[in-house]
Amino acid sequence: MAHLEIDGVSLAYPNVRERSTFLALDGIDLGVERGEFVTIVGPSGCGKSSLLMLIAALLHPTGGSVRLNGKPVTAPGPDRALVFQDFALLPWRTVLKNVELGLELRHVPAAERAAIARKYIAMVGLREFERSFPHQLSGGMRQRVGIARALSVGPEVLLMDEPFGALDAQIRQVMAVELLKIWERDRKTIVFITHDIDEAVFLADRVIVMSASPGRIIETIRVELPRPRPLTLRSHPDFVVYRERIWSLLEEQVRSSLHWQAADDTPPLAQVP
Repeated sequence: MAHLEIDGVSLAYPNVRERSTFLALDGIDLGVERGEFVTIVGPSGCGKSSLLMLIAALLHPTGGSVRLNGKPVTAPGPDRALVFQDFALLPWRTVLKNVELGLELRHVPAAERAAIARKYIAMVGLREFERSFPHQLSGGMRQRVGIARALSVGPEVLLMDEPFGALDAQIRQVMAVELLKIWERDRKTIVFITHDIDEAVFLADRVIVMSASPGRIIETIRVELPRPRPLTLRSHPDFVVYRERIWSLLEEQVRSSLHWQAADDTPPLAQVP
């Protein structure tokens, strides 16, 4: 039995404009092992973020089920934590207080939550910045605060939705290396969404390739590259083979997605994460 099981999951949204439903995800089957790093790629609008929201139980499937450790996932819980693209830090709180937030909401005593927060601040390399405010940090540093905050509550599964999407290309590559260092120390189960094929290959044990809407899994690719992974790995011939294989799968899906959008069948944006 996999650590995280997604069994026949479908998700449909009401399309008020058309008085119909829009099928975002169709028959998703995916098992993720404990401590595995899985990345998900697919064209825009294929339901990648919706799938992450289903795992977090911020959305509920219209068909199928999500299970963690064999138990149905029906509500948000401390066993899962989300990291978003926009950092979502509170500007009036220091790094330390931002990382403490989840623990504070769980009524962890002040001394204990400060100790836990400092452990993860050190893990992401920000020990000297715990008294700094978000506006005093670079984008990469703010994202590391978000990762520390997610880790501090002790989740079994870390759900990451384009966490480096707002960063420039150079910082994004460095952050991928830093994330792998954190993962190798902590070995959380990670499900990571990205549009960047190189990023997907560089990080993952497996890359899940999704179709254009409605989102389906069209292939699962196991990445047999050694760890730890330096940035120079991206120029290795084996890495290039993975990249080209994934792009060959995605190219037709991306074209299909563009045709679908051009046909003006897109449901209201608020309905399709």
